[in-house]
Amino acid sequence: MEKIEQLGEIAAPYGKKISFQKIAYDNGFQILRMRIREGKRFTDMDLDVETIQQLQGVFVKWLVDQAETENVLE
Repeated sequence: MEKIEQLGEIAAPYGKKISFQKIAYDNGFQILRMRIREGKRFTDMDLDVETIQQLQGVFVKWLVDQAETENVLE
């Protein structure tokens, strides 16, 4: 059996919505489920800690690159 906790939802470009759920299994294993909705279609991604850490690195690098680009354009 699994316990599902809603963590939130954000609006994304092009009418997409991204929701996040914490999934905890009876054996103690936990994942973060990210669901991307576009109209009636949706894609679920079940992510473990290691994958989220890797994603975090990519997101932070992209944000830093964006900040540097914005500074150049000013």
